[in-house]
Order: sequence, then structure tokens, then C-alpha cells
Amino acid sequence: MELKINKYIDHTNLAPSATHKDIDKLIDEAKKYDFKSVCIAPSYIKYAKEALKNTDVLVCTVIGFPLGYNATSVKVYETKIALEHGADEIDMVINVGRFKDKQYEYVLNEIKAIKEVCGHKVLKVIVETALLTNDEIAKITEIVMQSGADFIKTSTGFSYRGASFEDVKIMKSVSGDKLLIKASGGIKSYEDALEMIKLGANRLGTSKSVIIMEESEGKDVKDSSPSAY
Repeated sequence: MELKINKYIDHTNLAPSATHKDIDKLIDEAKKYDFKSVCIAPSYIKYAKEALKNTDVLVCTVIGFPLGYNATSVKVYETKIALEHGADEIDMVINVGRFKDKQYEYVLNEIKAIKEVCGHKVLKVIVETALLTNDEIAKITEIVMQSGADFIKTSTGFSYRGASFEDVKIMKSVSGDKLLIKASGGIKSYEDALEMIKLGANRLGTSKSVIIMEESEGKDVKDSSPSAY
């Protein structure tokens, strides 16, 4: 089966300066390439949902973004509003400081609270691997597995680096087929994207989606990886 890399991509613009014109461009590109979703700020959910209503492109948004240190109650409320506005998928940021303090129950319970609000809607948990050691990446993968969330996600794209191949390797080695993985941040080429998928990523978050699609043209790659969900 040929790899449909477009369906691995969450086409992303989370720039604080993103205007309606920028979001329109993102939506038009998502329609053209039939990406899995657009990933946008919560204030644009209703707009994007309406613009994409006759397509298969989903609307993904972010919660507690980009630093993750909001109170749990705020993140839960954010999630409720996002879903009411039409979000199909939620990407939440964990409280990295609490996690690094080994307050594992706090982090686990927060993810569980947000997943309860999400119900059958997909929840991805952003863990900001740039700020974690390899052992911490393994530990947070275990916690996300316990939480009932659908995906673990590497990065916000707002730290000093995004996803690395090593991040995905660690997550995959811990989770096996029990958790889906979203690699995000710093994926700038088709070769980067393909390698992430080969290592176990089920979804890719990138603002370089169009470049990836242009570079993929004419390349016949077989898909032996798990579903992009």
C-alpha cells in the first residue's frame, strides 16, 4: 500500500501573529492536499470548522499552550469551550514543572480530567521533550499510557528544539502499539517526515507541510506503519 503522507499531517499555524489571512491560507492548503487536520489557536476553531465543513479535514486545537502551567480547571474549561466551538481533536500541554518535580499523580490526573471532557474525541498530550531527559521521556510515556489519552506528542514547537528521532524511538520502545505518537516541531522535509513515520510516529505536526508534499511527488513509498488514526 502506498504511503499517504498527507493523512499523517496536522497542518499547523500556531504563530501568535497569525491573522485571518494566514488561517485562510492554511485552510486552502489543507483542502488542496487533504491533510488530516489543521492545527490552530482556539480563537479560530469556529471559523475553520465552517470553512472545512464539506471536507474530510479535521480541526485540531491546543490547550494550555504553549507553557502548560495553567491550573487544571482552566485547561478543562478551555477544552470544553474548544469542543463546543467544534474542535475535533485536542492537543494539551502537560505541566512540565510538576512532572519534573515527580508529581506524577498530578500530571496523570490532569490528563485524565481533560480526556474525560474529550470523551470519544482524540486527545494528544504534548510533553515538550526538549525540556526532558531520556529517562523522563520514558516516564512520561508510561504516564500518558495510563491516562487513557490517544496520543503522546513530542513538542509545542515553541521550545529551543522540536521533535528528534531519539524522542520518537524512546516513546515507541516504551509504548509499543499501546499508544499513538505525534512528532511535531522541526519536521522540515519529506525525508524528516518519512524517518519519523518509520520510527513509529502516527501523526506529524508541521508548518512545512506543503514543502513535504512537494518533495514527496513522484516517490513511491510503501506504508508498513500503523494507521495514522
